[in-house]
Amino acid sequence: MQTDLDSFIDELLMLILDASEKPVPGGGVSKTEILFGNASRLQLDSLDALQISMAIQKAYGIRLADSKDTRRAMTSLEGLAKYLVERGAKPVAQR
Repeated sequence: MQTDLDSFIDELLMLILDASEKPVPGGGVSKTEILFGNASRLQLDSLDALQISMAIQKAYGIRLADSKDTRRAMTSLEGLAKYLVERGAKPVAQR
């Protein structure tokens, strides 16, 4: 059974892939998988982080204040979802 957080994570994955113009990697992306750096299968970089940050602000009205904040928030899908929920974000389906 999928929880609200799991649904939000799925929504965030689609937002991230769309904003960074990346395909879904084979086998999908786990909620705890690293999003940035050499260990990441998505191979997201700083430009992707900016684009994702802008997409998050547009979709959820939450601004990621600085690059350190952004890096901390975007470690994984689960980490990003929790970060955004703590700041009042609601999945699009729940609005």
